[in-house]
Amino acid sequence: MRTHRKTAVWSVALTALLALVVTASAAVGPVWIPPDVVAQVLLNAIVVPTAFDVSGTAIDVTTQPVFRFRVSRLQRLIVMNVRLPRILLAAVVGFALAAAGTIMQGIFRNPMADPSIIGVSSGAAVGAVGFIVVGGTLPFGLGLRAAAFAGALVSAFGVYLIATEGGRTPVATLLLAGVAVQTFLGAAVSFLLLNAGESIRRALFWLMGHLKGAAWPEVWSSLALVAVPFALLLVYARDLNVMLLGEEDAQSLGIEVERTKRILLALASLATAAGVAVAGIIGFVGLIVPHVMRLLVGPDHRILLPTSALAGASFLVATDTLARSGSTELPVGIVTAALGAPFFLYLLRKREVHEL
Repeated sequence: MRTHRKTAVWSVALTALLALVVTASAAVGPVWIPPDVVAQVLLNAIVVPTAFDVSGTAIDVTTQPVFRFRVSRLQRLIVMNVRLPRILLAAVVGFALAAAGTIMQGIFRNPMADPSIIGVSSGAAVGAVGFIVVGGTLPFGLGLRAAAFAGALVSAFGVYLIATEGGRTPVATLLLAGVAVQTFLGAAVSFLLLNAGESIRRALFWLMGHLKGAAWPEVWSSLALVAVPFALLLVYARDLNVMLLGEEDAQSLGIEVERTKRILLALASLATAAGVAVAGIIGFVGLIVPHVMRLLVGPDHRILLPTSALAGASFLVATDTLARSGSTELPVGIVTAALGAPFFLYLLRKREVHEL
């Protein structure tokens, strides 16, 4: 009961923080919109847009003064159609990367593990850059994202198959296989870039991570691909706690270690692939955020997993706001690296990074 209460308290607090960050982010842009106006636009959107009178005729309740705050049509369009899709996509991607990073650090019992450790990001890079170089178009940019998503999953499951022998997948072998595959795929990306021609700028922009041009269809599709794996990961949070004791001890306590490991790796890879496919390669979110939250809430994954995911959402929304608030928009991957690397070095100097 105490664990549930602590999880609820932290989750509510971090959800409130996320709401504040989203509101502040939606105010920032070429046209400044006061945060209180942004809040009013968001509240208007939450109100049920249609209802029925006693005769069964549909009416638009948002036109009624009792339901609607006074905001201009331009402000509503800017917030709802231009800024909010990008902000919510950043939240979904940050949520996915932080959750996957938490799981990977738990599986490998290594504070240096991150969502890309088994080649997910490298596989996505090969798929995306290959698609850019070869060319082709599909509605909503689906071709590029589908190629990145497929590349990420093929790489992750390829690493798993390479590291598995006799039905067992040693963590050390999985880690080494991931490093080898990442190196090979990095060479493949370099080769593709050499032959990219006029497409090289687009390929490099994708590799640096960005959320520019986000639209509502991407938000909903990414949310669906992240929500299901995350819900299943929560179910296995207790098993992951037991696995931290060691695989032999976990087996003796009734945990099917290999089966649980496969499920956790597959779910974390799926969540990572969903995020990387729409945003490119964004580093340090899945590395730094779980560290910070582990210092705050402890190592229990029943608490650590949801709180890290929510904190990751806020972190990426905030860094993307910084990326687009200057005179020249930067890829968000540059900002996360610029902030994450010094902070990680600070943790090392303070001896706050330990083996799990």
